[in-house]
Amino acid sequence: MKHLLKMSDLSKDEIISILDLADQLKDENKKGIKHPILAGKTLGMIFQKSSTRTRVSFEVGMYQLGGYPLFLSSNDLQIGRGEPVEDTARVLSRYLDGIMIRTYAQKEVEDLAEYGSIPIINGLTDYAHPCQVLADLMTIREYKKSFDGLKMAYIGDGNNMANSLIVGGLTVGMEVACAIPKDYRPDPQVLEFAQGNPKFSISDDIYAAAKDADVLFTDVWASMGHEAQVEARKKAFAGIQINGDVMAAARPDAMVQHCLPAHREEEITTDVFEAHAREIFDEAENRMHAQKAVMVKLMGN
Repeated sequence: MKHLLKMSDLSKDEIISILDLADQLKDENKKGIKHPILAGKTLGMIFQKSSTRTRVSFEVGMYQLGGYPLFLSSNDLQIGRGEPVEDTARVLSRYLDGIMIRTYAQKEVEDLAEYGSIPIINGLTDYAHPCQVLADLMTIREYKKSFDGLKMAYIGDGNNMANSLIVGGLTVGMEVACAIPKDYRPDPQVLEFAQGNPKFSISDDIYAAAKDADVLFTDVWASMGHEAQVEARKKAFAGIQINGDVMAAARPDAMVQHCLPAHREEEITTDVFEAHAREIFDEAENRMHAQKAVMVKLMGN
């Protein structure tokens, strides 16, 4: 594991190893045990998309590991003024020990990895959100103890979250059922990855996806970059929602996950969100612990 660019870069064993380390670091953090594993190391954090959880979780996580997080806004970098990403990668590799980037195009992340000589972490692209899904898997395992025999239902847009959840869920052995409108299906590469796997299904039927599910996921109908499509998407996704009726189709002890921010009464009702708020905010906290594990794996000695 040299980089974390997308979920399909990781094997099941690599995912489990990251989650095991994340559990350890979380436990030590709760007990007040210091772990300056990355003392003297510097992480550059490039943001071309705004962020709440990604920035705070990476900054605090790097600090807790004894390293230094450096916030790099695209407004302040030459990369935001047309410098080729391959030049930025080679320059920053001379200064930093790792780069986390939150941007639009997956190719930009892949190019940083190709031309740089330090670990690259995908903090989010339009194609993939691997750090979030590692936190999701960590949270599922905390609540359910194992992935064996579990069914994950994803109800919503076929966006970066759907792409990464499908790959991550199938890789660790869960059944993955998706309810996504036909015009908003996941990336063809992801559908090719899942094709032929008997544990994968996709349809327009939210109740079929939710039936006997152990964990249900959703995301906003219009992600960053889709601002011009908000009204069209509201019409297309009307009824594609986790609500009380959908929860009734799932297992009685089903948990709910949402990567946040949540638009209550759109992709999820307020009552369902609040009933599962503990799980959702445990998931948000686990971003930091999972990302710390990734940074240790990639940047530790």
